[in-house]
Amino acid sequence: MFRRWATFVSALALGLVAIAAVYMIGMARLEDEPRGFLESLAWAAETLTNTGDNRSEPWRHPLMLLFAISVQFAGVFLVFLAFPVFVVPFFERRFEERLPTRLPPKLRDFVLIYRYGPAVSSLMEDMRREGIPFAIVEEDETEARRLRSRGHRVALSRIEEEDPLANGLERARALVLNGPDDANASLVLGARERGFAGPIYCFVQNPLHRQPLMLAGATAAYSPKHALAAALAAQASDRISPRIAGLQLLGEHLELAELRIQPTSPVADVSLKDAGIRERTGASVVGLWVGGELTTRMHPETLLHAGAIMVALGSAESLVRLGRRATPLPRTGPFLVAGYGEVGTRVVALLRDVGEEVRVIDQQELPGVDVVGDALDTGALRSLRIEEARAVIIALASDSSNLFATAIVRDIAPEVPIITRVNRAEEVSRVRAAGADFALSIGQVAGQLLSLRLFGEEFVSLEPDMRVVKATSRGIAGLTPITSRIREETGCSVVAVERGGEILVELGGAFTFEGKDTVYLCGSGDAVARYFERHPKGPPPTSHPATRS
Repeated sequence: MFRRWATFVSALALGLVAIAAVYMIGMARLEDEPRGFLESLAWAAETLTNTGDNRSEPWRHPLMLLFAISVQFAGVFLVFLAFPVFVVPFFERRFEERLPTRLPPKLRDFVLIYRYGPAVSSLMEDMRREGIPFAIVEEDETEARRLRSRGHRVALSRIEEEDPLANGLERARALVLNGPDDANASLVLGARERGFAGPIYCFVQNPLHRQPLMLAGATAAYSPKHALAAALAAQASDRISPRIAGLQLLGEHLELAELRIQPTSPVADVSLKDAGIRERTGASVVGLWVGGELTTRMHPETLLHAGAIMVALGSAESLVRLGRRATPLPRTGPFLVAGYGEVGTRVVALLRDVGEEVRVIDQQELPGVDVVGDALDTGALRSLRIEEARAVIIALASDSSNLFATAIVRDIAPEVPIITRVNRAEEVSRVRAAGADFALSIGQVAGQLLSLRLFGEEFVSLEPDMRVVKATSRGIAGLTPITSRIREETGCSVVAVERGGEILVELGGAFTFEGKDTVYLCGSGDAVARYFERHPKGPPPTSHPATRS
């Protein structure tokens, strides 16, 4: 800013001198009325700022008149140039809050994050909900101000000027590096050289850089885009195992699935009680997506709307039985992948590796692309016989394109399952509302990759405001899941019981809680709090934040 002002002032001074010199020469040679330099300089300043009265000047020569008019117009232009480019930014910077370049000295035992981005957004929300302190070191001033306005601890520091982690490293419990791969490598080496012994987790842009970062001293290095691709492929095909997303294992028995209720389903537009899902399938419905909004407190009278998406927990077998009731018409045919970028390419490779038939549409003519065209063009989509697809996986670059493509596909093929890739986690609900059966963001995948390591707990990955907690059976021993009225009174669902080292998922109508049981409850944060208000004698619960992956 100082150099900009110095350049402006210098150019203005030279301009005034030049105008004054031309004015001196013109008055002497064209008007035959010589003027001194200071008098000419005063005229130049008054005319350029439009504060003088030039009507008193005895100009007769046309060139002098044109020169005076030009200087006046130049002065008007100078005002409009100077204010937005120099004056306004100066006062904005003068009165704007200065960003801290150091983290608070009292902050201890916190997670230090280098560079904000989609990969760390969901992780930050998890840590906020769990009360784990964290701070961000950001290099982009605009991003830093936005984060600070949202209430986050942030320090502005640039790696080319200083070590961004120099202040606060010795007080951190873990590092999460989300910058370019070369910057991450430099920070890993610097942290280890300074004696930091805590875990360092890196998100890499190029998967080939994972091993070099590990050799440099990183505890673990992840490629969120590749993990996202694997999650989308696993959601699409049951041949891909282990399930990375959409069907997340807890131990070896409890799984998660999201299933759309087709209009022909026997549970469509039926209450949860009348559908008898727990009794007939063994699975528990713990949430319901309707029009992009998630309902987490399930009552016996909750209506299972046709077209809604059930979030269910249960054994693999119980979820298969539920799937047959929710989506009674099994689909066949190829998978259609829209977008052949980094994520789309990986999705196609995973599906083809397990023997699935895949058709690809992309705007670029590349090996592996079946149709060169725009995924937002209905004609191009119809040429792939989209109505015959087993599922459509949308993996375009931008969230707006993914949203629009989801709406187009849903309009063309109302019955085809749609799996959509999302960049920002906050866009998931909008994509759901547009018609996606399953939507997953890079942030949610990355958050799950680190949640277990940072929180030190095993968890089932559901929705942002849904968690699984462990509790004892105190207060409910001798009761059944129905007579305990846990769901009606708290909003939590009993999804599994651990007894004698065995996880019981399918709890029949005659099942009774025993005194030494460990009960797995699923619900929102408020529902969990209500349960422990009702049963306060148990030890503090071990909570597991739920970020869909």
